[in-house]
Amino acid sequence: MAKIAFILLTHKDPEGVIAQAERLTAAGDYVSIHFDARANAEDFARIHAALAPNPSVSFAKRRCKCGWGEWSLVAATLEAVKAALEDFPEATHFYMLSGDCMPVKSAEFAHRFLDAENVDYIESVDFFASGWIKTGFKEERLIYRHWFNERSQPKRFYAALAAQQKLGLTRKIPDDIQMMIGSQWWCLRRRTIEWVLEFTRKRRDVMRFFRTTWIPDETFFQTLVRHLVPEKEIRSRTLTFLMFTDYGMPVTFYNDHYDLLLGQDYLFARKISPDALALKERLGALWQQKGAQFEISNEGRALFSFVTGRGRIGRRFGPRFWEREASLGRERTLMIVVCKKWHVAKRLVEQVHHRTGLPVVEYLFNEAGGLPDLGGIERTVEKRNRHRRALLRMLFDHFGTDQMVICLDPAAIELMRDFTADKCTTRVLEIACDFTDDYLIGHACRIGLAGEHSPREVLDRLLPTIRNDLQYESEQMRDAQFPVFLRMRQGASPEENAAALAAFLGIERELALEIAATDYLFVD
Repeated sequence: MAKIAFILLTHKDPEGVIAQAERLTAAGDYVSIHFDARANAEDFARIHAALAPNPSVSFAKRRCKCGWGEWSLVAATLEAVKAALEDFPEATHFYMLSGDCMPVKSAEFAHRFLDAENVDYIESVDFFASGWIKTGFKEERLIYRHWFNERSQPKRFYAALAAQQKLGLTRKIPDDIQMMIGSQWWCLRRRTIEWVLEFTRKRRDVMRFFRTTWIPDETFFQTLVRHLVPEKEIRSRTLTFLMFTDYGMPVTFYNDHYDLLLGQDYLFARKISPDALALKERLGALWQQKGAQFEISNEGRALFSFVTGRGRIGRRFGPRFWEREASLGRERTLMIVVCKKWHVAKRLVEQVHHRTGLPVVEYLFNEAGGLPDLGGIERTVEKRNRHRRALLRMLFDHFGTDQMVICLDPAAIELMRDFTADKCTTRVLEIACDFTDDYLIGHACRIGLAGEHSPREVLDRLLPTIRNDLQYESEQMRDAQFPVFLRMRQGASPEENAAALAAFLGIERELALEIAATDYLFVD
């Protein structure tokens, strides 16, 4: 069975470190601690006094003064790894943790998980091609030497960088090394750790290179493991659940996140708030449980994006300068069918096309494909959104008509505002459908807010939010004061819906009634 040596890097909260080490070792595993040499000496003395008698706890022989983004973080990790390798000969896996990590599965589950495959778990993707770095320095991390810390010595950091750039003092990456990048929270097998340490002794050139790279804890192990271990024995992922805000800051978890954390496909989570005492207590007890079963729904990241995005109202893409003044044409009529249940809108426009001959295009800003060749502008949904008016002008020309029907999702309020502000005649028809709880749950699963195994209590909390969101989208359309805004309702009679449809399409009432009376129109 797997026995884990946890590599614990920490610099504060001595009571929390003691509790974490005692909890992890109580399940038969080991802990090797590196406590930052810059931190409070009394805190380290307290940790050492409490844990030194524990034979399953080890301490790094040499403590480093650590700084964010520096080589010192990798050096500290290597010191803790060396101590663990020497002191715990029965350890099969080495798992990186920080002081604010907590288990989200039981030890029993974690051991079974690691026993299932003889592989290493480390997020490791190509440094240059992956797009892993979203903002800030990229190749500058590597091709220039960084002797100073950006946070504690910003003037020296940027002065040294500027001098190297001015003098052209770049350096090469070692020829036989492919630079990789990923999360620093890894879990590696004993053999892999031994290979890494042997590599550090033999390849002094690579070690010199990494010592002056910037943020090497995201590249050092990620690169060396790929260099030393066959690809089939690597799973490019972390086993620690963590998320980041739009501003690049770690998301913090609190007491009410217990159920969400247990549902994620990870063994640990970072970062737990120091004040989330109830969460820490529950997760700590979970690690000791026997026979615990876990339903993996894995909706955490999608749910976070959904919830944080609800309060932001703005355009995803700003209009290009050549599109702002462009018009679809004063003589043209654009008819927009808006419905959250896409299958309902598609059935309606299918009948419209069949009975009137009007050209229709279904959800062209949501679904790829379905359009004729328009010179490339139609190839991706992103490109269609960016060049929305140009796309519609080309479709009018392609169909050789001045009238066209398209389908939009209610969330596309900015597209509706853009088109109704055009010189062309624009009409908007909302199809208001009824939404059962089962439909909303299915909708949550389709968009990644919930999974097949999401607990019922999580779904019950989520349903009112989703229902309110759909209502909010409808209210936005009503409040937008579009020049022509009409509604069909699932609960209305065919006669009532025919009146709205006739005005929308500009057709006779009898023909509109034939379309509105389609018997399967609202069937889910």
